[in-house]
Amino acid sequence: MKQAAFRKGVLALLKEQKRLLTRRNRKSPDGNGIFERYKFPVLTAAHAPISWRYDLNQETNPFLMERTGVNAVFNAGAILHKGKFLVVARVEGADRKSFFAVAESRNGTENFRFWDYPILMPEAGDPDTNVYDMRLVKHEDGWIYGLFCTECKDPKTPEWDTSSAIAQCGIARTKDLKTWIRLADLKSKSPQQRNVVLHPEFVDGKYAFYTRPQDDFIKAGKGGGIGWGLAASIERAVIDKEIILDNREYHTIQEVKNGLGPAPIKTPQGWLHLAHGVRNTAAGLRYVLYLFLCELKRPWVVTHKPAGYLIAPQGDERVGDVGNVVFSNGWIERKHGGVFIYYASSDTRLHVATSSVRRLLDYVLHTPADPLRSHACVEQRFALIHANLAALEALKLSEGKRRSASKSGQSTKSKEK
Repeated sequence: MKQAAFRKGVLALLKEQKRLLTRRNRKSPDGNGIFERYKFPVLTAAHAPISWRYDLNQETNPFLMERTGVNAVFNAGAILHKGKFLVVARVEGADRKSFFAVAESRNGTENFRFWDYPILMPEAGDPDTNVYDMRLVKHEDGWIYGLFCTECKDPKTPEWDTSSAIAQCGIARTKDLKTWIRLADLKSKSPQQRNVVLHPEFVDGKYAFYTRPQDDFIKAGKGGGIGWGLAASIERAVIDKEIILDNREYHTIQEVKNGLGPAPIKTPQGWLHLAHGVRNTAAGLRYVLYLFLCELKRPWVVTHKPAGYLIAPQGDERVGDVGNVVFSNGWIERKHGGVFIYYASSDTRLHVATSSVRRLLDYVLHTPADPLRSHACVEQRFALIHANLAALEALKLSEGKRRSASKSGQSTKSKEK
């Protein structure tokens, strides 16, 4: 390739990406009153900078090939920092290794751009084979914490088993999302820990964690689910005791497993939580998102939990590397009460949905809970239908009165003329 053609090729790559990065994103018209989806994903593999993927030196890459490809961009922690919407996305390379990278936007729904360099996360004692799904938490101790899954091959498995992994919770902290201090991984009695989230406030002078203990709880007949535990230190966090605050449940959206998404939002009515639930289908596992509310003074006590899901995969969201999945580990609350939910679809791309604290609380507080039986579910709908028929009848009477009043007024005016 001649120099002029090489330069033209580079310019074409940059131009095409600029078109993507500056694309407007509008709300989808088919809302449900709880939240709004948006037409386009906010981040995809194509948003990864050209300089991350291509060698732009003609001498070392004469055919302008993509050298280090990006397969997907998804599962992002989120934070409002210095007036900017920042997400720490999971970027998965073509080699399957994931890493973290910060992308920023002025309005939170479009024009996300990655910082020049991804995060070079320091390694702990045992080097991570893979890291992913960071939860970002502004803690009252003054630090911004990133809790993420760190994964290595299970050394206890036979040599031929190349897929079994040990997953634990990695912990790092920062002030600016550029310089990260790696702390010791979380220690608990569970052999596996995924989807761990740090509570944003001290509880009884300790750091509080939402966990997902696995094998030991399930073998002990406790079912597993979203857990809760305290640690005296964050530098070497150790949880001696965990309780389950939100169980897995037969024939629900969380029958197979569930895990917390981002850190909860503090409201006057309680701690508002976003979580994911997983169930079996004939086509494989299905991931959806749901909400629940916990007490302010006892954050491990659930007070309200609507039946079913808040967000499920829809349309193109169903298609990707792991189909029929939505997952969230990041949301942002603005000062005026707006909420931006960053959720990934099918382990491939990142989307945003917008709502407000008032709307989400209304949904949580007034949507009925799952009665766990078909008969009882139909009884719920009977009650709603009965109330709605009365409401519709009242609306018809009201409309009839307005029509009568309108005709009466027209008749009076006619006589006056």
